[in-house]
Amino acid sequence: MRYQVIVVGAGHAGCEAARACARLGLKTAMITMNLDLIAQMSCNPAIGGIAKGHLVREIDALGGIMGELTDAVGIQFRLLNTSRGPAVWSPRAQCDKKQYRLRMREILEKEPNLRILQAEVAQLSISGGRVTGVLLRDGRALLGEAVVVTTGTFLNGLAHVGEQKYSCGRSGEAPSNLLGDQIRMLGLQWKRLKTGTPPRLDGRTVDWSRFEAQAGDADPTPFSFLSDRIDRDQVPCFITYTNESTHQILRESIARSPLYSGQIEGIGPRYCPSIEDKIVKFPDKSRHQIFLEPEGLDTNEIYVNGMSTSMPIDVQSRMVASIPGLESAEMIRPGYAIEYDAIDPREISQSLEVRSIRGLFLAGQINGTSGYEEAGCQGLMAGLNAACSVGGLDPVVISRTEGYTGILISDLVTNGADEPYRMFTSRAEFRLHLRIDNADERLTPIGRRMGLVTEERWVRFSKWREQKARIRTWLECYRMPFQDRPVAALWLRRPEAAVSTLSDEISAALGERPVRGVLQTVETELKYAGYISQQERQVERLRSAEGRGIPSDFTYCDIPGLSREVQEKLERARPESLGAAARISGVTPAAVAILDVYLSLRR
Repeated sequence: MRYQVIVVGAGHAGCEAARACARLGLKTAMITMNLDLIAQMSCNPAIGGIAKGHLVREIDALGGIMGELTDAVGIQFRLLNTSRGPAVWSPRAQCDKKQYRLRMREILEKEPNLRILQAEVAQLSISGGRVTGVLLRDGRALLGEAVVVTTGTFLNGLAHVGEQKYSCGRSGEAPSNLLGDQIRMLGLQWKRLKTGTPPRLDGRTVDWSRFEAQAGDADPTPFSFLSDRIDRDQVPCFITYTNESTHQILRESIARSPLYSGQIEGIGPRYCPSIEDKIVKFPDKSRHQIFLEPEGLDTNEIYVNGMSTSMPIDVQSRMVASIPGLESAEMIRPGYAIEYDAIDPREISQSLEVRSIRGLFLAGQINGTSGYEEAGCQGLMAGLNAACSVGGLDPVVISRTEGYTGILISDLVTNGADEPYRMFTSRAEFRLHLRIDNADERLTPIGRRMGLVTEERWVRFSKWREQKARIRTWLECYRMPFQDRPVAALWLRRPEAAVSTLSDEISAALGERPVRGVLQTVETELKYAGYISQQERQVERLRSAEGRGIPSDFTYCDIPGLSREVQEKLERARPESLGAAARISGVTPAAVAILDVYLSLRR
């Protein structure tokens, strides 16, 4: 069985990778151990959030799936951080868990170049430093010119619930131990990481009158640039808090926690700690916020967001019952922690290809990240670059100045991941330049050049861009009907000014209604013009540093003036540019200056 690209795994990374390759005309196989759980949302069935929403917008702008699918199956939409500036506005949507995976499978099965196989990959076939395909556990061999591995938490997965532990990959599914064992033997640096989930409750046994309802936005913000609006009814989520009784139950049982008994070896996410971690590390806090979120429209299952735990089931039951309104709540599934193997992402290049094995690409949690969104953007880029590898083309690299996707990959390949990596807006040097509203301006031309952006999307983007230019020109000429008659473009720089007050005049000038989002982009660019101009100059300086490439065979040990520690860090990370070298923890500006001199001498 011959394919051009083989994708191992069908989570959020695998789906984006497989569809991208198939869309680009490559004969592609996606292999999963369970066809019925493609794109399963094993944790909270929510997409987006702070910075994560930026990633989804970028996936969409490049021609990926996640944004469109979320708009189709979302059951509550909220735009977060609106009390702050537009640089950090982030969309979030609670999704229907079942519909998300069903729709994803439907989308993938319509791709004529994609074949989906149910099987377990037992081994990668590698010859002469290049991957040549995969061997399946059932004995079949698949030949491929490139392989994208997106195994999530399946590699030697081990779940923990109190003193009990058992091998699994996700939500009780079988782990991938054969492939995990082989990858450990490839000579790549690897580590054990950990993630976890909270208990799920039967919504029929919850006293909803005891909680504060949290409604979605009246005018939902879509994720996809192809979505004009979202009109369907939304469901509420509910807010509650832990209390002293909850904390006491956890403190009394902390010795039974796998986290504190030494049973768990993997490192968990710092920014999404378990409830027992919160109690231990923040003893001064009298309560912690909990969200009760529905898992779908046709299920009673409720996700207890903020209560991730690996405590024994009896402790989980008492913990839940300690919260007013949940005294009689029945637990459908207990929370659990899961350990899994991950590769040190410094083993891969900016294209997500393993440096030492040509044609082998890694994406998602295997690279040390957490979250559906972080996985999705990696999967899309790995798929694009696998296609480039097959076609003999240069890889596609999103820079730090072009997107959060580029920041994520740059952070991983430069500094590795000592814990599951989560995206934050604070990781970006130029947040005002990387907003959700301009993701298509930044990235859709790249997706179009690669062949992933459809004609429909390109036509819509071109119309948006043309309207934006016309609106800017009109605003720079139109004078407001005030005493001082200011030009509208200057008036909009005032804090109290809003472009929405001119929407009728703008529509008349255009001869049509502005497309969604264009007025907000124009207003942001005018209101923050000074800051944006300053950031653009900084962006050019960073691009110059990124443009100073470092040859792959460059050695650091012979450079006088570099400390042994800096030499070792540079040798380990093998940065691809001067800018990447500067971001390595412990590499000082003085060391970068010395490196710059030696790079100049080598030219």
